[in-house]
Amino acid sequence: MPDQPATFPEFTDNAIAVLNRRYLRRDPATGQPAEQPDDMFRRVAQNLAEADAHYGAEPEAVQRTAETFYGIMRRLDFLPNSPTLMNAGRPLQQLSACFVLPIADSLDSIFDKVKETALIHKSGGGAGFAFSRLRPLGDMVKSTTGVASGPTSFIRAFDTGTDVVKQGGTRRGANMAVLSCYHPDVMEFVNSKLNPQHLQNFNISVGVDARFMEAAAARQTYDLINPRTGQLQGQANAAEVFDAITHNAWLIGDPGILFLDRINADNPNPQLGQIEATNPCGEQPLLPYESCNLGSINLLHMLAGPPGQQTLDTEKLNETARIAVHMLDNVIDMNHYPLEPIREMTLATRRIGVGIMGWADALIQMSVRYDSDEAVRLGETVMRNVREAVHQASRELAETRGCFPAWERVYDPPLSAYDVALAETRGCFPAWEQSVYASQGIKMRNSAPTTIAPTGAISIIAGVSSGIEPLFALAYTRNVMDNTRLTEINPLFRLQAEREGFDTDALMQSISEAGCIRDQDQAPAHIRDIYRTSHQIEPYHHVAMQAAFQRHTDNAVSKTINFPEAADAAQIAGAYRQAWQLGCKGITVYRDGSKDQQVLTAGACDDVVMHSLTRTVSLALRSGVPAEEVIEQLRGNTSCPIYDDGQLVKSSPDAVGIALQYALDIRPSGTPSDDPPPARAAELRHRRRRPNCSAWAFLQSGCLVCISCGWSQC
Repeated sequence: MPDQPATFPEFTDNAIAVLNRRYLRRDPATGQPAEQPDDMFRRVAQNLAEADAHYGAEPEAVQRTAETFYGIMRRLDFLPNSPTLMNAGRPLQQLSACFVLPIADSLDSIFDKVKETALIHKSGGGAGFAFSRLRPLGDMVKSTTGVASGPTSFIRAFDTGTDVVKQGGTRRGANMAVLSCYHPDVMEFVNSKLNPQHLQNFNISVGVDARFMEAAAARQTYDLINPRTGQLQGQANAAEVFDAITHNAWLIGDPGILFLDRINADNPNPQLGQIEATNPCGEQPLLPYESCNLGSINLLHMLAGPPGQQTLDTEKLNETARIAVHMLDNVIDMNHYPLEPIREMTLATRRIGVGIMGWADALIQMSVRYDSDEAVRLGETVMRNVREAVHQASRELAETRGCFPAWERVYDPPLSAYDVALAETRGCFPAWEQSVYASQGIKMRNSAPTTIAPTGAISIIAGVSSGIEPLFALAYTRNVMDNTRLTEINPLFRLQAEREGFDTDALMQSISEAGCIRDQDQAPAHIRDIYRTSHQIEPYHHVAMQAAFQRHTDNAVSKTINFPEAADAAQIAGAYRQAWQLGCKGITVYRDGSKDQQVLTAGACDDVVMHSLTRTVSLALRSGVPAEEVIEQLRGNTSCPIYDDGQLVKSSPDAVGIALQYALDIRPSGTPSDDPPPARAAELRHRRRRPNCSAWAFLQSGCLVCISCGWSQC
């Protein structure tokens, strides 16, 4: 029977905003949404269910599947990745989130991949690349008797190409560049984003292994390998390379690290080659031309019991996982791939990625503090249950549809000199003739079927916390259409405050100003203990939580490890070592303020006012008016206030006054401090101004998300 509308949860205002802006089909004549959210879910469900007909299902059975798919999405129990919601049942029909493209050491290959990248971005996807096979800077080019410019120069070509392609009108291109620590140009790569104008469309990561990490700990040298010849080309001190990586991560947030030996130890199809790159967000290691087809289970809806005492409902989880695997397997069949090699590889391995969202909310409902040993143990238990449910569903699907084609395929890829040299350096990999599953006699429909991806936009649609991240804040300000700013309190907190009788106006006002309840005595101690926000949590617990989920995730885990602004590079290095020791497959860190390069911006109406205002201020100063008097006239004027770099900016004139204060190192007497509480200031560090709402986007799970208007980069 179809689900009854009364069983469906309501959408939040932010969910409606993001659906209207990015997901709903639009009327080409007016540009306005031509469908409602329910229509979108019906469109996606019907389109994906049609794949069942490929396996002999009758029309009535296809319709039942469509109702099942619709129900799981409309209940917000499970949502597929954004391209599926946007494009299923529409002309583009490109349903994958990300891809990895191989790059060979030739000019033809490089620029063919620039073109292929443009096609991927046009279709709404992101791309990852390993540049490790390109010859180093200064190496010989036989065909021209010239010298090579090195991989970093070619990454800039991809970056420029990305700049000029708008993804289907909804998403900007995102890329991941990976370079092996054994490449002679590794230090140039590590420093490639120090200039903020370079590689703005790329995340970068250095591919390392246990041998490198051990050499770094011992401050030993290691060999650099020329990928063209496979021969030794000098040495580097592993500690110096590692220190440069962690120092730059402290300074600008890049590069991250990928533990490629650990990634390949879990490669389900080693007979098809080694994994050398990931998708742009560090959670989906992929073979060349593989795609990631992702979706996330809403853990908040997988609980049973009274609020505050809830436990995992394994029966509901198992049923949700079964439907999710069925849906994502159908995505593979219904997808229109941007490139033929991508279609061939995706159909061969049928890799999917079922993940989770709403973990922080689920912990609250279980009355477990995020930064606790209990939460880490519980995270491992929950993900073990998720993985078992997903694998069981994939095995059941294999019984009716067959295993993925590469399950038993014998493949002997030719080895280059570079491959041989790396095998000798890292320790030889075993020779594989079939998938890991086939070697163990386990029938599987899908390769590596669990992933924890960033869920920026779909978690907003579902109205829950992102991925496995802690709560970002307990309160935030939302702009509505008439530029009215409304404060919204976390719904779980508000409901609990009402149940327990501490929902006073004074407390809610205090939370709206501070963003957290660390110092609010009006809230009971157990509430202050449970409702922890991201910047109240030590980096160690961020890494520990990532590692807990990684232990039972086939692919990898997208997680941002947050640091306070005062953290030093040694603490970043400690997190990288901790991630390696605890079994993570990669790590991305962010220190507050480290990417805070942008200046205060204004809209086109404001441009004229600012231009006139600054010219007037300049004239006043050049005419001998004391700077203190100019500042006093500017400061305090209020219109659409925002926080900038942790300081309240009340208006455009106020911003000019603040800039003068800093430039001249003066502060008018009697001017009250507008600095927000420290916790609130920390929350406001990493952001990018959103022109449509004048608010900021913040980094969560490697993805920028605006908690004011619902915009997400992912």
